[in-house]
Amino acid sequence: MSQNYGKSLIEILLVSTKLGLTSFGGPVAHLGYFYEEYVQNRKWIDEKGYADLVALCQFLPGPASSQVGIGIGVIRGGFLGGILAFIGFTTPSVIALILFAMILHGLEINDSGWIHGLKIVAVAVVAHAVLGMAQKLTPDIERKAIALFTLVGTLLWQTSYTQVGLILLAGAAGLLIYKNHEVDKDATTIDFPISKRFAVVCLVLFFGLLVLLPLLREVTSIKWIALFDSFYRSGSLVFGGGHVVLPLLEREFVPSGWLSKEEFISGYGVAQAVPGPLFTFAAYIGTVINGWKGGILATIAIFLPAFLLVLGTLPFWNQLRQNPNIKGALIGVNAAVVGILIAAFYHPIWMSSILAPIDFAFAAILFGMLVFWKLPPWVIVFTGAVGGVVISLI
Repeated sequence: MSQNYGKSLIEILLVSTKLGLTSFGGPVAHLGYFYEEYVQNRKWIDEKGYADLVALCQFLPGPASSQVGIGIGVIRGGFLGGILAFIGFTTPSVIALILFAMILHGLEINDSGWIHGLKIVAVAVVAHAVLGMAQKLTPDIERKAIALFTLVGTLLWQTSYTQVGLILLAGAAGLLIYKNHEVDKDATTIDFPISKRFAVVCLVLFFGLLVLLPLLREVTSIKWIALFDSFYRSGSLVFGGGHVVLPLLEREFVPSGWLSKEEFISGYGVAQAVPGPLFTFAAYIGTVINGWKGGILATIAIFLPAFLLVLGTLPFWNQLRQNPNIKGALIGVNAAVVGILIAAFYHPIWMSSILAPIDFAFAAILFGMLVFWKLPPWVIVFTGAVGGVVISLI
C-alpha cells in the first residue's frame, strides 16, 4: 500500500512538472491543459467533479488554475499530493523568473516571435477545452442561457468582482431552476484524506495571517515581514486570476521604491514568456528586491493563501456537491464557468493572439493537431513556438 502511495506521489510530481514546463497562455489555458491531462488522459477526476472544482476555485480568491492543480493533487495523493502538484506546476516558472531577475531582467522580449506563437497555442488549447466542457455542462436551453448571461456580463463589466457576482447569480438561478433536480447517482464521490478539523485550522490560519501580518509589519519594521505581508495580502485579495494581481503588486512595490517601473514592466514581459502560473511574477519581484532568497519568500507568501483556502474547503466539497438542496446551485455555477471560459477565450486570449489571418490559420492547424490527430501538448507547444518565429519572419 505504501509502495503504491509512493508511486502515486512520484507520478503526481512528474505529471505536474510536465504541465509546469508546457502550460503556456495564462490561467484559462492552464485549465484547458489540466482538462486534457487530468480528466481525459489520466481520468484522475471525472468531468463533473472537475467542473465543480473549477467552479469552487473560481469563487475563491487567488490563482484559480494553481488551486485546481493543488485540489487534484490532494484528491490523488492527499496533503503531500497537493504539495507535490503545486511544486511541480510552479517550480519551472519560479526558477526561470528568478534567473531572469538575476541576469536578464532588462531584456525586452515582449515582441519575440516565439512568444506570439505560444499565445496562438493557448487559443487552440482553450478552444478545445471550452468545446468539451460546453457539451457536458450546458446540455439544455436553461444552462445555455446561464452561460450566455455570464459570458455577456463578464465581457461588459470587467472588474475584479464581476466574476464572483455572476457566479453567485448563476448559483441562485440554478437553485431556482433545478431545485428538484435528482443527485447524479453515477457521480464520483471523492475521498479526501484530510480531516475537517485540519481544514478548519487552515481557514483560521488564512484569516489570522491576513490580520496578524500587517500588525507585525507596523510593530517590527522588519523588511522580510513587510515583504511577506505585501505578497500574502496580494495573494489573498485577488479574484479573477493572475492578470488581476499585477496592478496590486505594482501599487505595493513601485511607489515604495522597492523596484522601478521599468523593472516591473520588463519583469511582466518575462512572466508572459514562461509557462506556469502568472502569480510566479512574485518570484521576479522578490529577487529584484532581495536576491534569490527574496524570490523564494515572495513565491511562498503569494501562494500560501491559495493553499490554505483549498485545503480548508476541499473536505466539505462532497457534502456540497452531493447535497440535493444545493445540487441545483452547482449546476447553475458550472454553466456559468463555461460562460467565463468563453469570455476569457475572447479577451484576453483571442484579442492578444489572433492579430492577422495567418495567426488564425496557424491556430486552426494547432487545433487540428490537438483534436483530430491527438498529439500531446508538448508537441503543440513546440510547434507553436517554432511557427511563431516563422510567422514573425514572413
